Amino acid sequence: MTVVIHHNPDCGTSRNVLAVIEASGEDFVVIEYLKTGWTRPQLQALFAAADLTPRQALRVSKSPAEELGLTDPSVSDDALLDAMLDHPVLVNRPIVCSPKGVKLCRPSEAVLDMLHKWPAGPFAKEDGDLLIDADGNRVA
Repeated sequence: MTVVIHHNPDCGTSRNVLAVIEASGEDFVVIEYLKTGWTRPQLQALFAAADLTPRQALRVSKSPAEELGLTDPSVSDDALLDAMLDHPVLVNRPIVCSPKGVKLCRPSEAVLDMLHKWPAGPFAKEDGDLLIDADGNRVA
């Protein structure tokens, strides 16, 4: 099965996760959800598979969540989903789907749990922080 990443190229974490997936050699598909948008069934299925509520998947930083009043705990899951459909940037990213499940990969090293193969080490994120050492071991 192919790895699928719901990706925002403007997000450093999303770029790091995509780089790990690319370097792993696994087959993958990139969905730029800011261009394609979301459907309610798609979000509901992703959140259920990742064991997330819409509130847990809500991106608050660098999004209009606060100005839209979505950070108020009284806002319902249905209202959050409606807002996510209208403003795709409200969904935290990247969400990765693989044969190992579905996961919001924040921090970016969480993607390693989703892959059957890891990139050869050493492998570092954009900022130079090591994810995989020269011996192919995950760096804590």
